[in-house]
Amino acid sequence: MTKPPYADETFRGFLERLRQSGELIDMHQPVDSRHIATLVDQADKAIMFHHVIGYQMPVVSGIIRSQKRAIMGMGCTTYPEIEARLQHGIDHPIAPRYVKNAPHKQVIQMGSDVDLFNLPIPMFSIYDGGPMITAGITIARDPEFGLNSGIYRFMVKEKNLTGIDIVTPNNMRLFAQRAYEAGRPCPISISIGNHPFENLGSGFRAPLGTDEMAIAGGIRGSAIELSQCETIDLPCIADSEIVLEGEILPVGWTQPEGRFGEFTRLMGGLHWNPVVRINAITMRRDALYYALHMPWENTWLMAPTRYTAIRRALQTAGIQIKDINVTLGGCGFWHAIVAIKKQAGEGKNALLAALSVMDLKHVVIVDDDIDVFNATDVEWAIATRVQGDRDVMIIPGARAKPLDPSLSVTPHGVVPTGAKVGIDATIGEGIPRERFERISYAYTDRAKIDDYYNGKADPQPNTTANADTVNTIAAAITAIISLTPKYYSEIAERFADHDFQTIARALGQLHENNILWQDPRGRLCLRDSEFAAKPPTKA
Repeated sequence: MTKPPYADETFRGFLERLRQSGELIDMHQPVDSRHIATLVDQADKAIMFHHVIGYQMPVVSGIIRSQKRAIMGMGCTTYPEIEARLQHGIDHPIAPRYVKNAPHKQVIQMGSDVDLFNLPIPMFSIYDGGPMITAGITIARDPEFGLNSGIYRFMVKEKNLTGIDIVTPNNMRLFAQRAYEAGRPCPISISIGNHPFENLGSGFRAPLGTDEMAIAGGIRGSAIELSQCETIDLPCIADSEIVLEGEILPVGWTQPEGRFGEFTRLMGGLHWNPVVRINAITMRRDALYYALHMPWENTWLMAPTRYTAIRRALQTAGIQIKDINVTLGGCGFWHAIVAIKKQAGEGKNALLAALSVMDLKHVVIVDDDIDVFNATDVEWAIATRVQGDRDVMIIPGARAKPLDPSLSVTPHGVVPTGAKVGIDATIGEGIPRERFERISYAYTDRAKIDDYYNGKADPQPNTTANADTVNTIAAAITAIISLTPKYYSEIAERFADHDFQTIARALGQLHENNILWQDPRGRLCLRDSEFAAKPPTKA
């Protein structure tokens, strides 16, 4: 894959590109921070709020809150290209490069100068538990597994204290748990205001021991620049607007956190999580605060990480994939539809492979003639190709995501389990394919409705249905179908210079003479030929 066209673009460069393309609106009038999320929700553009009442810092939000802006952020021209960029980054990682000087070091606040309440963190929904930092790329290090990067949410509790939402099993939770069990804090850096390249790389759930910043470099096509933190032995992203340096305290999952509007488009429940003490804030002199707007900013950019994981699992299982759709109705996370070029038995194999991916709940496998992006087409496949006792697979007791509101309530600290459901909506083995031949209207290549709206008239045939002509055509049809069966439409096309009534009468004559028959596929043939369908035997 060639280097992305915006491989060297900064976060601010991306904002300017959005602005120049009419995808970012600058608001210079005073705006209350409590109104920001509501305004972004109503807007079809990203917004930069230059004058947030009570704060010295602008707020930008909604920058990848549409498919178009997600595509722009990744330097692509179509949405599926994002998955290809991610896969390229996974297959061809580029190790990050460390720099001594970084723009976010222009202002350094430590100790008693740390005050998170000076950041213009907007209020999101009416049920929020507090101000939420939503766009922080968090980097941590484990003595055994090395660096890990991910995007986590932080609820501000005090001027130097936040929660960290790691209720879901993931690598960061593992790092924090191991540190807690060892009785030590877990240092973390939180980079805010970064390019979508870094966000996508961090959002991919990579195996333990994998450096997500190297994946981000592979996506970008050049090394991500990191700088060293001031108070902890960890890197952060050099191009950030703001960096928080902190430690997950070894107190365990003891403090309430949330509620907050989640990727599910629902309000999450109250969680119990550790707390983070912020030791330093470093930032640019003219820093921008990026508020990632839930749920769509998360959904549009993170969905391709599910595509990649599903594709890898199916390829490992030896399945030929045509298309994948991780549906928006499934919150870009829980529902997948996969079209495969099926061989015998592979519908079920594909289900088992896909259901092993992350926290997918429901998977539908369809044949390659089904459009996975057309809900009616998929439902039609389920309606016409599925027998529940044969094609619906239920796997109980699988790991589930705590944000699933349909799960039973589990005790604090217990990882919930739930059911995974697979539907094999492929054509079953041993079922004749002709049962699934779709209606295909004749002459679609030449009969166009717009032409007729504009006055097109078909030419008049040069014959009428007289007896001699009927006899001649009947004899010709007999000669043709004695060699190979033909569909009715093929006969009509063969004699297109005659009016249709003449052809119909010729076929009628063959019926009357007890000559005409059909083969098992419904094509016309001679009654006594080798092609003729045989009537079913009586039971």
